[in-house]
Amino acid sequence: MQMKATRVATAFASIGLNIHKGKTKVLKYNTEYTNPNKLDGESLDDVESFLCLGSIIDEQGGSDADVKARIGKARVAFQRLKNI
Repeated sequence: MQMKATRVATAFASIGLNIHKGKTKVLKYNTEYTNPNKLDGESLDDVESFLCLGSIIDEQGGSDADVKARIGKARVAFQRLKNI
């Protein structure tokens, strides 16, 4: 993973793009690798869950958190409706 991150950063730098280290997060999915990932000598933050295009992705790969969040949003929407 570290080698891939370094190669991507190098390729981006060659065309004038850079990776914002403060906004870059690492989600380790189904792995036992515990070493911190670094980019230009700075450690990247590890997260337990990630929100991508409205879906919650977590370390276990399950969708329990996503389903609970969607049910909660639907519940709030229905509670806002007025009785006829």
